[in-house]
Amino acid sequence: MRLPRILLVARGVVAAGTCALALGACRPTTSAVSGPVYEVTTASVGGVGTVLVDGQGYTLYLFEPDHQSSSTCVGSCAEAWPPLVLPSGVSAPRAGHGVHEALLGTVARTNGSLQVTYDHWPLYRWVGDTRPGIATGEARNNLGGCWYTLRPDGSAVKTMACV
Repeated sequence: MRLPRILLVARGVVAAGTCALALGACRPTTSAVSGPVYEVTTASVGGVGTVLVDGQGYTLYLFEPDHQSSSTCVGSCAEAWPPLVLPSGVSAPRAGHGVHEALLGTVARTNGSLQVTYDHWPLYRWVGDTRPGIATGEARNNLGGCWYTLRPDGSAVKTMACV
């Protein structure tokens, strides 16, 4: 049975609104989910090589103004670059394949949540990455500083100049 066009549009608006409320951006689901979002693992990502990704396979980034310390990306910045935070009741991030567990940690955000860190860099995702395996935020100068993917040793990839 075909639904009238207006119902299909309304269904899409409701779904998009749900995604926006839950994540700050809608991300497609994937059947290759390997672990919880707060798991930090590695994957080969086009254009940047083997880098850190979350448990869903989305690329993780550092923000240079954080200077390997506290998270400085809040407000509209955190809407575009959602911090990788631990869910309530979880006290530590999970180390996945290729990740040095000793480099994982957390930092308290201004709202009291715990953000996952790697080699003291607070970790973020980028709403422009619409699927696992891409890094459209690499070397992006956005909202007060440059964003880079991270290698498993904790260093920034920096494959190109920050623009």
